[in-house]
Amino acid sequence: MKTSIVTGGTSGIGLEFVKLLLNDNYKVFIIDNNEKNLKNLKSKLNSSNFSCINEDLSERSSPMKIYEKLKDQKIDILINNAGFGTFGKFYKTDWRIEEKMINLHVLNTTLLTKLFLKDMVKRNKGKILNISSVAAFQPGPLMSLYYATKAYILHFTEAISNEVKDKNISISVLCPGQTHTNFQKNVSSKKNRINFSSSSPEKVAKYGYESLKNNITLAVPGYLNKLIVFLNRILPRSSSTNIVRFIQEKNRN
Repeated sequence: MKTSIVTGGTSGIGLEFVKLLLNDNYKVFIIDNNEKNLKNLKSKLNSSNFSCINEDLSERSSPMKIYEKLKDQKIDILINNAGFGTFGKFYKTDWRIEEKMINLHVLNTTLLTKLFLKDMVKRNKGKILNISSVAAFQPGPLMSLYYATKAYILHFTEAISNEVKDKNISISVLCPGQTHTNFQKNVSSKKNRINFSSSSPEKVAKYGYESLKNNITLAVPGYLNKLIVFLNRILPRSSSTNIVRFIQEKNRN
């Protein structure tokens, strides 16, 4: 049986990945730190071909715990989807929360990828999808560490994808823009004043999943998001940074 892992798989984009994998007859190991959401999955999924693991991926010990539980399952697909954001000036924000975000986005995403990628290389078979953001393409005042950690995920994934291009392994990075998930509510209680073309979790997940299956390394869903990425590469970095700050102040401050 084909096997897969989805982190942060109980809601939003992660849950949509789970549905896509189940539809393709994968056994899905769903990892999340929300025990209540894990228990409610049976009512959301039209399949019993999944298992739940309650693990907090912001804890440094979590990747090895997960690997020890699943290393004998011969994982075919790993989707590192778990993530969150914070808002505020860096010198004012809560380091305890930011440290957890760095652990999750950088250290633990990297280690989880390394552990399962080693096994995929031995079998010469496997796929990994890491979730970044259009935020990865420019600095982000008032969400500095979120933007920076997403940039890390982008560059890290592109690099290791190149390293395995001679093998039967596909590694992709998905960079969505605004998506209708709980992310906005978790970052700020305000409603966005400046709205771009927000997408649905279903569309974003499908785009990322199809990109992974087609061995596309960089997946940016939506024409507007592609334009944003292009403009960020030609605008002066100071201008791009000022634009991001203006949007953040309007939407979250």
